[in-house]
Amino acid sequence: QVQLVESGGGLVQAGGSLRLSCAANGRTFSNYRMGWFRRAPGKEREFVAAINWSGSTTVYADSVKGRVTISKDDPNNTVYLQMNSLKFEDTAVYYCAAGPRSSLSYNLVRAYNYWGQGTQVTVSS
Repeated sequence: QVQLVESGGGLVQAGGSLRLSCAANGRTFSNYRMGWFRRAPGKEREFVAAINWSGSTTVYADSVKGRVTISKDDPNNTVYLQMNSLKFEDTAVYYCAAGPRSSLSYNLVRAYNYWGQGTQVTVSS
């Protein structure tokens, strides 16, 4: 029902900034919670940030809090992840995810039903 396409990844030096975009195709997502997860080499998928259906609530992992901002642009069916002060340990494939409105915690993988293909973020030290 919801198709997600991430973009904006690339190579950036430590301390730099990057903005990831996630575009939903074929359906508006104003009624969905949106999340960003990442998978670093040799590690399991890790929660990064989420925003609820209305945009009134945002949740961040401790590892990125203060450096990352998630936002939504509902008229354009797009969610963003602004990342600043990037660290080498931020290197990972970043995935956009969408899930229905529910009482599930935002950091749970099972709270999301749709996933993008991922975009690579590489931070050089």
